[in-house]
Amino acid sequence: MSVGIGHSLRGIQLLESLSDAELRALEQRCRWLRYAGGQQILDRVSDNRDVFFVIEGSVRAVDFSPTGREVVYAVIGAGGHFGELSAIDGRARSASVVAIEACLLAALTATQFESLIRAQPEVAIRLLRELVRIIRTTDERLTEVSTLGAMARVCRELLRLARRDEATGAWLITRMPTQQDLAGRSGTTRETVARTLSQLTRDGVVQRTGRTLRIHDLVQLEAAITRLGTPGTDHSS
Repeated sequence: MSVGIGHSLRGIQLLESLSDAELRALEQRCRWLRYAGGQQILDRVSDNRDVFFVIEGSVRAVDFSPTGREVVYAVIGAGGHFGELSAIDGRARSASVVAIEACLLAALTATQFESLIRAQPEVAIRLLRELVRIIRTTDERLTEVSTLGAMARVCRELLRLARRDEATGAWLITRMPTQQDLAGRSGTTRETVARTLSQLTRDGVVQRTGRTLRIHDLVQLEAAITRLGTPGTDHSS
């Protein structure tokens, strides 16, 4: 559903190098869209090639295994973007995208996006760095699936999500994903995620309050990855 122009692209990380005048001009070219939580934004088989900037809310990029298990490729929050792969190579989408919560998006066509990166070298460099980050993260996860058991992969994902609170020094996940989302990101089941979190809580490694997960002992969480071992040792999948 389209909404009126008047929103800002200022918070989009990819576009941080643009001046206020350049952003305003780009805002005029965007289509502005709102989606409710749970609503599908893109289907994997869609012929849409637009690039989307997340202004408010968050989305997840997902695919499904032959057995129907959801695999979460990424969770993209406000300030992020998605859809650039198809815009660049013109091929089909690599994933479906679903709104996690109510969100506001700004969309550019593939042609408009290509014109932007040709005219703005700093945007092109930022895009290259983001694509390199995605490749590195994908390589890490492929290695984890081959070498770590399911519960260990959940622990690894918690480490990946944790951020240090500058005021207190604590390690926190302030917007903890749902167990289903965490399962998709870890390549396992919701039941395995629940079992892992329960074990970590009993061991005093983590504590959850609302949507915030506090990691009491980062060293213990890292040690849990080794303790839980290689595939098959935790009897989870």
